[in-house]
Amino acid sequence: MRAPSSFGKTRTHVTRPAAQPAVTRIAAVQLASGPNVEGNLNEAARLIEMAADQGARLVALPEYFAIMGMREEDKVRLCEKPGAGPIQEFLSATARRHGIWLVGGSVPLEASSPDKVRNSCLVYDDQGKLAARYDKIHLFGFEMGKERYAEERTIEAGRDVVTVDSPFGRLGLSICYDLRFPELYRAMGDADIILIPSAFTETTGKAHWETLIRARAIENLAYVLAPAQGGYHVSGREIHGDSMIVDPWGVVLDRLPRGSGVVVAGVNLQHVRSLRQSLPALTHRTLHRC
Repeated sequence: MRAPSSFGKTRTHVTRPAAQPAVTRIAAVQLASGPNVEGNLNEAARLIEMAADQGARLVALPEYFAIMGMREEDKVRLCEKPGAGPIQEFLSATARRHGIWLVGGSVPLEASSPDKVRNSCLVYDDQGKLAARYDKIHLFGFEMGKERYAEERTIEAGRDVVTVDSPFGRLGLSICYDLRFPELYRAMGDADIILIPSAFTETTGKAHWETLIRARAIENLAYVLAPAQGGYHVSGREIHGDSMIVDPWGVVLDRLPRGSGVVVAGVNLQHVRSLRQSLPALTHRTLHRC
């Protein structure tokens, strides 16, 4: 399917395995990251190991897992060049050490403007090789009471829809605020597992998070893997949390309301294919463009 005209091209990274396992365990890591990158990476390493010990072959970290600064500009100061830097080195080495596919929820990478970053979701294979990169397309803006967010001040938006073929099926990549734009997920085609690493505010999260996550699973007949920041941060910001894994029928398989930890569940591609055959809604669509 063609991407809607509001997006750039759709990029699919193909790394097809010889055979796909019937059931694969996947995991979402929940953190309450702070301004210290080394401390955040140490906590992420602990939780990734916990997930791997539970048999997870695909592990996903939340948005801003390596840095939740005191100010929005902190991530600009600590951004990395693509392919170099301690955050990317950590992701590559950790994936290789555990022999897992690892999704770095979002990493601040250099943008064309020196006062902004690309908020990039990076996927590493079990050899520690970069398999895909997605730059967040939709930038969060919100004003309610004393809460004000304007990501466009420090983030340069991406344009391309990105999917990647893995040993566990096709992964569709998105980040946080993207969740509110269903046309993005339609543009992914037949993604088997949709990734939505997030840092939803408590205000919007308690109202909409679960509803939107389950809706994206149901309408795309796909698993949704949604790792989130969860709890109070040093900056005073409260993040909703509630990391979860949802199946293609909208059933929540596992979740963690608050605090640091992991959620783990099994995914079965035959289950996806069976549901899409029983309810072929994806082939019944008639409006293919916005």
